[in-house]
Amino acid sequence: MGSSESSKREQVGAPWYAELIRHYPVLKTLPVKLTMVLQDRARPVTVPAGTVAFDEDSPCSGLILPTSGSVRVVRSGPQGREIMLYRVRPGESCILSVGCLLGRTSYAARGIVETDLTGVHIPGELFETLVAEVPAFRTFIFELFGARVSALLQLVEQVAFHRLDQRLAVLLLKRFEEARTPEIETTHQELADQLGSVREIVSRVLESFENEGGIALGRGRVRLLLPDVLRGIAEPLRD
Repeated sequence: MGSSESSKREQVGAPWYAELIRHYPVLKTLPVKLTMVLQDRARPVTVPAGTVAFDEDSPCSGLILPTSGSVRVVRSGPQGREIMLYRVRPGESCILSVGCLLGRTSYAARGIVETDLTGVHIPGELFETLVAEVPAFRTFIFELFGARVSALLQLVEQVAFHRLDQRLAVLLLKRFEEARTPEIETTHQELADQLGSVREIVSRVLESFENEGGIALGRGRVRLLLPDVLRGIAEPLRD
């Protein structure tokens, strides 16, 4: 890149642009002209926790790239039960949004803002331009797409072939690891939704974990006491 083009790139910058490229450095590879278009047409967004970001059968107008917060993507069953498919965090993209934009289809699941979200909304037409004209951006999108599909296949395998206690033990260990603390805030209903189960069954399994000394249950929280208890239950899924 010549010094002239580099200088032009340094001069452009909407207030939200620096935060965006911090989480999505691939956008630094955009030509200066597309960078200017991005800053002109993309818009910063702020969405409070609990908001439905998109719903089943709704159209997709663009792609939100989060810079803070998270979105939980869930699929509902005919009796109102839900299963969590994946989360979208800063540095990631929603593959349902990508699929809807590229395939010109509606959403097949619901996205719920889990923690207060800030990010940048890229209109559908601009997203298509970036995918078509910027090889590095196209590679970034499809690598994330492939990784997410692999994770969804693992989820299907777990739901179809593994016991609920194993899946719950894996989920709890993952939540403790992500929180980096021996106590997490969650409800039995939230755990059931993530596993595609019902609260009553999850509550019984949690109580069995507590009876074995692995965890302590409190109101709206779970405390880890003996990690090896959960690891022993989860072992078939962690190999």
